[in-house]
Amino acid sequence: MARLDGKVALITGAARGMGRAHALRLAADGADVLALDICADIPSVGYPLGTPAELAETVAGVERADRRALGLTADVRDVEAMKAAVAQGVAEFGRLDIVVANAGIALPAWDIGDPQAFTDQIAVNLTGVWNTVHAAAPAMIEAGNGGAIVLISSVMGLSGRTGGGNGTADGYTAAKHGQVGLMRAWARWLAPHAIRVNTIHPSGVATPMVLNDTMAALFADKPPPESGADVGNLLNVTILQPEDIAGAVAWLVSDEAKYVTGVSLPVDAGFAVP
Repeated sequence: MARLDGKVALITGAARGMGRAHALRLAADGADVLALDICADIPSVGYPLGTPAELAETVAGVERADRRALGLTADVRDVEAMKAAVAQGVAEFGRLDIVVANAGIALPAWDIGDPQAFTDQIAVNLTGVWNTVHAAAPAMIEAGNGGAIVLISSVMGLSGRTGGGNGTADGYTAAKHGQVGLMRAWARWLAPHAIRVNTIHPSGVATPMVLNDTMAALFADKPPPESGADVGNLLNVTILQPEDIAGAVAWLVSDEAKYVTGVSLPVDAGFAVP
């Protein structure tokens, strides 16, 4: 018996990258998956976002693990759309036990004081997380089965190292710090319902949010890093893999972590060490 047998997980930003890795790992551990993605671009973001075809591939990957999957298209910035998506998923699968608030953006612009970059970072990376959990938590509470919520923050939710007055870095750092505040408040709110809430804080991960033309152009005049230390990691790895983060998610949502709540867990090769 797999450790998540009988559980249903909602994962946002599931079309690709870390979201897909979470979906496939939780499916391998026995969970059925509600895979949600915007499946559209956001004008201020300087790289393409997930597509319907990519979301379909995530669904197919879960099904290859012999688990049920449902692809849902919704924008985490729209709380009513999120409520409708959760309602559809619960009606289809009968329950909801796990939420992985993974959807996020970065690098829409690097202009000093760019207000749109800041606004969009907050809208997706912070308000979108609030919308996700407030759409999902009522169904979890009503079912009375307990559960686990994981917010995918960042090492920039523990550090101001990338700050510099521009809308992207400031907005990203503020949103990822804000997720920690939400997590702590929600850990207290949901503990009486046996629902645990934690954050995970990765350093750089090999996903389309990091490996794209906008990022490449930004660092085109800099030599490539040769070790983890060059990018701030203490361990000798320059970039993590999505599966590295998915492994931590799988542990946090399992009964092996049944008494872990209100925790900010770095999975960052030592980046956040003071």
